[in-house]
Amino acid sequence: MNLAGAFAESVYKHADKTALFWGERVYTYEELWSHTLFLAGILRQQFGVKPGDRVGLWLKNCPEFVPSLFAILQVGAVVVPINSFLKPDEVSFILSDAAIDRVITDGELSAHFQTLKVARPALRLLNVETVLATFPIPPGDLKFDTEILKNPNRREADLAILVYTSGTTGRPKGAMLSNANLLHNVESCRLVLQTVEQDRFAVLLPMFHSYILTVGLLLPLFVGGSIVLVKSLHPVRNVIQEVFARGATVLPAIPQFYRSMANADIPGPMPLRICISGSAPLPVQVLKDFEARFRIPLIEGYGLSEASPVVAKNPLDGSRKPGSIGLPIPNVEMTIQDNAGRMLGPGEIGEICVRGGNVMLGYWNQPEETARTIHDGWLLTGDIGYRDQEGFYFITDRKKDMLLVNGNNVYPREIEEVIYQFPNVKETAVIGQPEPRRGEQPIAFVVPTEGATLDMDALLKFVRSKLADYKVPRRVILAPALPRNAAGKIMKHTLRRQIVAD
Repeated sequence: MNLAGAFAESVYKHADKTALFWGERVYTYEELWSHTLFLAGILRQQFGVKPGDRVGLWLKNCPEFVPSLFAILQVGAVVVPINSFLKPDEVSFILSDAAIDRVITDGELSAHFQTLKVARPALRLLNVETVLATFPIPPGDLKFDTEILKNPNRREADLAILVYTSGTTGRPKGAMLSNANLLHNVESCRLVLQTVEQDRFAVLLPMFHSYILTVGLLLPLFVGGSIVLVKSLHPVRNVIQEVFARGATVLPAIPQFYRSMANADIPGPMPLRICISGSAPLPVQVLKDFEARFRIPLIEGYGLSEASPVVAKNPLDGSRKPGSIGLPIPNVEMTIQDNAGRMLGPGEIGEICVRGGNVMLGYWNQPEETARTIHDGWLLTGDIGYRDQEGFYFITDRKKDMLLVNGNNVYPREIEEVIYQFPNVKETAVIGQPEPRRGEQPIAFVVPTEGATLDMDALLKFVRSKLADYKVPRRVILAPALPRNAAGKIMKHTLRRQIVAD
């Protein structure tokens, strides 16, 4: 079995059922399947895509995302979801690193085509909105046969999706997820969330994100459920209107959204049976406020792209613990280990490690980084925490220096590397400042070269041209020097204290 075959089986069982809601428009499983086969034919015949090729999927949330994803998989190629908030320079790195010459995108993002061709001269873009706008849907024409159902182009162990994560060295790394990895994680999530074909998942977060790709897209489609794809996130009542109008039963989102919900004017009981919080720590007060108001379970979980991505969830039976990331999901193991790889007992603080069929194959073309991250089958998450006597896991610290901005992982090194490209910057350090609505916001300390002056507005404009908007520092603080320890390392904790003092 592979991902394309799993979707084909679901289509075969639920052909006439609505698979996706998009405003007033509804798409049946049969329609999405017809679109999938049509796009697969274009990729194969007109774009020359072969099994194993990497194909970029650079789309904002839209119905076309689903058939585009499965069309790439149906051909046997590897899907590379690309963050739609990234700027051309950031996208160019991914295209070069993964050797991508074919990208499915839309009219707005395809405007960057000429810029991207500089990095990949052979690049070709497929504007999926234009292609599918004129595609006639042949009613009742499923075109099923044994070959399509089995989809022999890829095996379970083969690479299916290459997810680029922020890198501590300033460059993203491609986490290699196989068909087996993702099928394993979908099945574990099905069990722990008690998902059934009557469920409708409200999707408002980006579909390129591994969390939503697995929980908000693959899970509902593989169980025969439906996706309620929300068109507009602001204000919060737009999302709630979609939840009510389409009878959504499951909502995966981030803590900031649940904080907004708890304070919004929302009439009547909602149809939701469960809400899932991921991508960032869920403040205990937000959990209490939300559940006190709506009487809907708000379940905190934990995951990372390298684990397809879900690792742990609080149980649905009411025994969940506020502040905890919960218990390992079915068929996944978790331990706390010290720096020597020794297993630690309850209450002892160490690194959270994960083992199971959801753990990635490794990092794309980075064997040394893979060896540092996976030891004896254990994925070293870099997150620090402990396990209590009842087996619940708690995180006490996150990956070194990483920021969480609106649920997005942001590594200061990436921002610092761009600031260093600006004229007259001697040195810089980026830290995170807590912010109630966004989680954290980047703050940059900059030391100009001797005798030079820096135009702060010009610096920020330069950074914004190179990085996604959520990575751009909210403040730039000029400093005569940066604090360093005896080894010459910048003491970011001192900078953090300075921010608090200000």
